Amino acid sequence: MTKQSEKFNSTEVKYKPGREHDFGFPLDRTALLIIDPVNDFLSEGGAAWEMTKSTVQSVGVVENLKQAIHGARVYGLPVLLGPMAYTEEDYADHHLQRRTGINRVMFEHKMFLAGSWGADFHPELQPQHSDIILRPHKGTDVFETDLPGHLERLGTTHLVIAGMTANLCVESTGRRAAELGYDVTYLTNAIGAESVPAYEASIKVNFPLVGNATMTVDEFLAALQGTAGEGGSVQPGDKVLGSDHGEIGTVKEVVAASADVDAHLIVPRGLIVKHDMFIPLDAVVQRAGATVFINVPKLIVGNMPWSGPPACRERREHLGPKAQDVDKVYGSVDPSGVS
Repeated sequence: MTKQSEKFNSTEVKYKPGREHDFGFPLDRTALLIIDPVNDFLSEGGAAWEMTKSTVQSVGVVENLKQAIHGARVYGLPVLLGPMAYTEEDYADHHLQRRTGINRVMFEHKMFLAGSWGADFHPELQPQHSDIILRPHKGTDVFETDLPGHLERLGTTHLVIAGMTANLCVESTGRRAAELGYDVTYLTNAIGAESVPAYEASIKVNFPLVGNATMTVDEFLAALQGTAGEGGSVQPGDKVLGSDHGEIGTVKEVVAASADVDAHLIVPRGLIVKHDMFIPLDAVVQRAGATVFINVPKLIVGNMPWSGPPACRERREHLGPKAQDVDKVYGSVDPSGVS
């Protein structure tokens, strides 16, 4: 690597899956992470129940978590459970109640006190011996536990996330996972929040951009079934959903790569997009039954430059310059990193 390359690539970034056109959840590289499936969030009488019950009940979080966990076990996926727990030392010695707004809320409401009923797993979501119980997280990022070591040991590349709460631990952990190169999917009907606005903003605005896909538990299990049956290739007639779960259209044709054009899907124009769309095949991240998911939200898909076949020449332009050909990264100055 040249000095110039080192300057622009000092932080190693990896996309862990590393397989173009890998449309399913590889059974040997996918893990299901359930965050905070505990009584304080999910049970009547829990310390946070009055805040969370509106979404937990309307979305059906507990039943859908049960279904997701059962399906993951059937297909042999690791199930990781990431609860919270606080002791006197956390507050008296480390003053966590002064760190963030949510830490203050949890402190004042006596949430997740270690050894209490509230910090224990919901009775319908009890761990099995094959599950992995993570060390308790003290903030909103479950990667600040022993989670990274387990994922590396398991060879995980695809991380499926559900649990509590949408705009805090679920989002923070998924965002961190994506930054570290994991393929992140959120199971939207197995996630709750402390309010309906927080839930809606998370699943419709944030998750579709910080993750790779949002889907229901049924779709997740259908994708696992397709992977197990090697039925993951995109077909004409498949319904196309954006990463926000918005319907974009139906696949008219799947065009193979050639010397001049990258592989792509043709989706005829409709109410959302006023022209035929030529979606690069590598924008497809999952296939569940006859539904394919692309990693662009429906909300902005009309702004994508997909009005014609993706020419190989244009794709090279999208890659940007080689690091060795860049004089100064910001045009006039270089980063001021500390070596």
